[in-house]
Amino acid sequence: MQEQYRTVARAGVHETEINRSRFICALAPAATEQDAQDFVTRVRREHPTASHNCFAYVIGADASVQKASDDGEPGGTAGVPMLQMLTRREMRYVVAVVTRYYGGVKLGAGGLIRAYGGVVGEALDALGTLTRRRFRIATVTVAHQRAGRLENELRATGHAVREVRYAEAVTIEIGLPDAEVEEFRRWLADATAGEAELELGDEAYGDS
Repeated sequence: MQEQYRTVARAGVHETEINRSRFICALAPAATEQDAQDFVTRVRREHPTASHNCFAYVIGADASVQKASDDGEPGGTAGVPMLQMLTRREMRYVVAVVTRYYGGVKLGAGGLIRAYGGVVGEALDALGTLTRRRFRIATVTVAHQRAGRLENELRATGHAVREVRYAEAVTIEIGLPDAEVEEFRRWLADATAGEAELELGDEAYGDS
């Protein structure tokens, strides 16, 4: 797995006008290729009278799935520069749709490439990006009398507490980078006088 990846912070829309043509970039996170395709379909339904609805998306922390469409613009002048902007910014799990309403002035191939790639870059700047880092899901099991203090200490030391479950014992689920596992084991033993148990689970990604 990749150690980290970047993605768009939130879904949103950014619009610009170039030589009387409107370029509207809709950006969104997409966990799967199907999510990306559904988003493209939704945007196209919102703009049925647009001249073009071009798209690009990158799925996978390793960018294993990449797709782009010019949607009727000259080949390589829309979807490809959009995709290049996403990959240049090292964006993952993201979909971009640029809707163009033609304003009567032809931009030429170079102008189209700059317009489509540029509006995606502007949208990324406007909406913001975030970095997700790889971590191990770890479960700490501890007696009730120690649970409250331990949870507070975990939060105070910057550990991401994902879930707390109360049963015969208390289990606290946290995100833990692999490089910190052994150090955390020692800290946990000291903090609980050796009474807590640590179980390592699957790997996942979380906000850094």
